[in-house]
Amino acid sequence: MRQIFLSITAVFVLLAAPLRADVDIQEVTSPSGLKAWLVEDHTIPFMALRIGFKGGTSLDRADKRGAVSLMMAMLEEGTGNLDARGYAQAVDELAASFKFDASDDAISISARMLSENRDEAIELLKGAIIAPNFDQDAIDRVKGQIQSMLQSDLKDPNEIARAAFDRAAYGNHAYGSNGDGTPESIAALTQEDLFAAHQDTVARDRVFISAVGDITAEELGALMDTLLSDLPATGAKMPKRVEVGLDAGVTVVPFDTPQSVALFGHRGIGRHHPDFFAAFVASTILGGGGFESRLMEEVRDKRGLTYGVYSFLATRENSEMVFGQVASANDRVADAIDVIKAEWERLVEEGVTQEELDHSKTYLTGAYPLRFDGNGPIANILVGMQMQGLSTDYVNTRNDKVNAVTLDEINRVIKEVYLPDELHFTVVGQPEGL
Repeated sequence: MRQIFLSITAVFVLLAAPLRADVDIQEVTSPSGLKAWLVEDHTIPFMALRIGFKGGTSLDRADKRGAVSLMMAMLEEGTGNLDARGYAQAVDELAASFKFDASDDAISISARMLSENRDEAIELLKGAIIAPNFDQDAIDRVKGQIQSMLQSDLKDPNEIARAAFDRAAYGNHAYGSNGDGTPESIAALTQEDLFAAHQDTVARDRVFISAVGDITAEELGALMDTLLSDLPATGAKMPKRVEVGLDAGVTVVPFDTPQSVALFGHRGIGRHHPDFFAAFVASTILGGGGFESRLMEEVRDKRGLTYGVYSFLATRENSEMVFGQVASANDRVADAIDVIKAEWERLVEEGVTQEELDHSKTYLTGAYPLRFDGNGPIANILVGMQMQGLSTDYVNTRNDKVNAVTLDEINRVIKEVYLPDELHFTVVGQPEGL
């Protein structure tokens, strides 16, 4: 579930804020047909660029787990006549920054650059995207770094819980294993595997682009063609949908630690389902509203069973879940789980109150505009919106959708989305009484 944690798009605060993001998004098409979203802002000679390719680590080939993740980590390790050090130095000299990431459903590239250095920075970025070197010495070094991280994960209760929970939920689907691979799978990857992963994932038929800052629509169109027109037209076939396969109950994974970690959840609701916003507001009330949520109040504040507990709607490209996490001392985690179960049941049986609904709406609508706090974050949000199939006006209508949720609607949806009889817990530690 690591990627799920990283892909959560709601940042919650308790302070009031303007209720609209007021972002003017232009849709741009390049001469070759590439499409992008643009927010022009010429107040500072600086631009943020975000490029996403749908598919992600779920496109790893059979027996090549971790290849896409390793490939993305290698993109900054040199291109052309530049080795890793030379490439990093060239980027630094331009006062630019590039970041390459991989998650279950997408690989992404973030770039920031000054207007005066834009052409040179784009040439460097193009080399990394189109023609990475994948030198063997760099491969060996990066593989060693990833293997060290994965070995550390084998001793981390949170990562052990994540791995066990994912296996139970998704079995042999790519979601059921770590996109970074295992120490063994990483060791077996070759240079040829990285070129294959690059071919499978970095293609024009799955690219989404956004730019924010000091650039015009015409300039962005030319930039996109310069940067990406040499990509192959198509990549690998997209992964298939998978249903959550959790059974109700508790699974204990023994591990020598004074505190147990518990992940919990069941099947959820899709991002484009007509009841999504009602379920989203309900999720905030139950476990997504920080210290104001029911779970925090009942598990932490009233009983002192944990420092933190949360739950949320985990929507992914090919599956969806209601998911949560809690950690507690071994002799108290059973009590924490009992309270979570009871709150799940109470939510369904009693619903929420008008006061809770109103408070949650204020909470969500006040926090949303605060996400648009710079060129880079805005560019990231815009690509995420495109990948989710949202329209350009979503930023200015999202809060209206939250405010439109009624008490009757949310309490009806709660009974359909929250399923106490299907709630599964994976507990790692030495829990007493489970």
